[in-house]
Amino acid sequence: MLAALRTRGQIKAVRLADELGVTHETIRKDLLTLESHGLLRRVHGGAVPVETLTYEPRISARTSMTAEKQRIAAAATHLLPPAGAVLIDSGTTTAALVATIPAGSTLVAVTNALPIALALLAHPQLTVHLLGGRVRRTTMASVDTWALRELREIRADVAFVGTNAFSLTHGLSTPDSAEAAVKAAMIESARLTVLLADHTKFGRESVFRYADLDAIDVLVTDEGLRPSDAAAMRSEAGIEVLRV
Repeated sequence: MLAALRTRGQIKAVRLADELGVTHETIRKDLLTLESHGLLRRVHGGAVPVETLTYEPRISARTSMTAEKQRIAAAATHLLPPAGAVLIDSGTTTAALVATIPAGSTLVAVTNALPIALALLAHPQLTVHLLGGRVRRTTMASVDTWALRELREIRADVAFVGTNAFSLTHGLSTPDSAEAAVKAAMIESARLTVLLADHTKFGRESVFRYADLDAIDVLVTDEGLRPSDAAAMRSEAGIEVLRV
């Protein structure tokens, strides 16, 4: 079970029961036991790996939840303004948004992520701005003084941000302090903030908190997020939650 989790990045209880030839109840009990020993974290329908607060996978290793990220990006397309400026944070879920931008869009797109800037250039009508600063090898994102200074001079219609972790109690957090500062600045610079995050990020906490949950206007996530958790975010933080 743990070997499958390491290989796939997420395991589904139904699939495991079929593969191992056991009942769903057996899988449920095994997952409870493994979670009690700190070896995994249960989510709706299965489990995901337990990561340390400082763990941060490289861009090339972030291949889990691909289908969910594509659905999230497709839904987030409807939140793009018809004109004006958008901020796009670094990350694989935010990167998936680029492919869904309508052809002929004339938006001004500002990002701190090199891979996202390159992908945006495939849209000839967009005006693309790449924030300056030190580039982190792990995420290929620009951070530090130059990036923050430029963000202070920007007023965007919508910021699309990603996160490593978010919860009702700890807000939004990430393993790197420099990226946390950029994410916070993006939220501050936008009229509307949209969080793009799959359900495995919910309930997690990382080292550097950069925003309270109520700083987010809209959360676009997948259906793996429990309806009760979505309801709690709506009532406690006033967030519009879209499960897709």
